[in-house]
Amino acid sequence: MSEDANYFWTKDVDGRTRLGLTKAAHEALGEIKYAELPAVGDKISQKSAFLSVEATKAVSEFNAPINGTVVAVNPALSANYDALNSVEDGVAWLIDVD
Repeated sequence: MSEDANYFWTKDVDGRTRLGLTKAAHEALGEIKYAELPAVGDKISQKSAFLSVEATKAVSEFNAPINGTVVAVNPALSANYDALNSVEDGVAWLIDVD
């Protein structure tokens, strides 16, 4: 996929940056079946791969839109990836970065 920045939204949550998937990402990917996310404590670097997604329309690797250390991963994703298939703001979030 190109233009990774168009596929993420960011939001300040308690002084940290929360990353989530945009509607454009959902439209490009289709239904997400699997995602490989960084773990708490991992450092991510802007323009470096940090997320792999397997979906109905594509298997993609995404570059981070920001630099930082992962301080939280969406707990809803530990059981399944259905939460990533919601385009509602705040539901399809991936990680919090400090």
